[in-house]
Amino acid sequence: MSQIRAISQNLSFESVWINAKIATSKLDDPHSVDIIQDGAVGVNNGRISWIGPTRNFPKQKVVSDTKVHDCMGSLVTPGLIDCHTHLVFGGNRSQEFELRLKGETYEQIARSGGGIASTVDATKELSSEGLEKLVYTRALGLVREGVTTIEIKTGYGLDFDQEIRLLEVINRISEAVPARIVRTLLGLHALPSEYMEDREQFVNMVCEELLPSAVARGLIDMADAFCESIAFTPEECSRFFKKAKNLGLPVRIHADQLSDSGGAALAAEFSALSADHLEYVSEEGVKAMARSGTVAVLLPGAFYYLKEKQMPPVDTFRKYGVPLVLATDANPGSSPMFSILSAMNMGCVLFGLTPEEAFIAVTRNAAFAVGLQDDVGTLEVGKIADMVLWDLEHPRELPYWIGVNPCREVIIRGNRIIFSGTDQWSCDSLDG
Repeated sequence: MSQIRAISQNLSFESVWINAKIATSKLDDPHSVDIIQDGAVGVNNGRISWIGPTRNFPKQKVVSDTKVHDCMGSLVTPGLIDCHTHLVFGGNRSQEFELRLKGETYEQIARSGGGIASTVDATKELSSEGLEKLVYTRALGLVREGVTTIEIKTGYGLDFDQEIRLLEVINRISEAVPARIVRTLLGLHALPSEYMEDREQFVNMVCEELLPSAVARGLIDMADAFCESIAFTPEECSRFFKKAKNLGLPVRIHADQLSDSGGAALAAEFSALSADHLEYVSEEGVKAMARSGTVAVLLPGAFYYLKEKQMPPVDTFRKYGVPLVLATDANPGSSPMFSILSAMNMGCVLFGLTPEEAFIAVTRNAAFAVGLQDDVGTLEVGKIADMVLWDLEHPRELPYWIGVNPCREVIIRGNRIIFSGTDQWSCDSLDG
């Protein structure tokens, strides 16, 4: 980032951002952060067309129609990415939270009829309009914390009609919030009670009816499955992934959270974008992920709320060069957390990531988890102008503070997002 980059020498800027302290992952070293102490950004058509030190800024490209924004010395970073959320749900599971504090395990609660099944019931009771209001509020809360790309999964429907309904809710939310929404069908999340004696029938429905219909209707971007002893086997997930890949979808997997289920190796077999959780992944699983280019999404919120003892093997991921990602895993059961900054803090304190790693984990590396690395995750010419202004001196402060939101301003596709009240927003321009 120390060199000037410009798309066209003759192109005037539609908007510029000056007097900025710019921080992003180094273009030539994905493990380090580059900071321009006094920098500027030029934007055209919602994308970055110039970025560099103010001393090299091409002032001749600022014309009468150029919108000039003074960052007043703020720290400017790429928009953050929350690449693993379950925002579409009704009700809560605070009773289970209490039971776990009394000694019951997540697995015991799930096998006794609680867990995901209880959220499925609560979600069905809500109208689509009611769900939309909840998801809108949750998503907008993430945007207020500097998140400009949000992945949202289904998974609390567990039948054809309900899963399609949840996808339709996600699609309407994608038009209602300023953030970019990545739509995921979590087709294999939990086995409904009515299929306990015929698992194959449920997997058939998901693979042969639900997944093709969702693709045909243009409702999804990727597919996900929960590979675990209380969920689905590697063989069942493999069948689901084969169907998804045949339909042109990238896949992701909830893997090796409660046991070494072989989920990481399965992810590698299908060149999955990510394997998520990974507390019990083996070294062989990590090596397989490294070979396939699958990133590791760590979810410290679930680790914290479930009071787990087995940490994901962070040093092993580092050893084999598997990129580390952090996300909220926002859900009502195992991670009722809707703060990406809290996830960063937990990633550092609980899992031993450095602040620099945590920053890269929710920017550059997270972009790979949602297949958008060519458009977002770093600040460089050609990428979408998703930026956040922070009342901070250095990106290491992002995971440092707890209980405060230092986000000063959010820019998505070159547009300033203006918040009014608790649930209203608008753009100050239409640059992109």
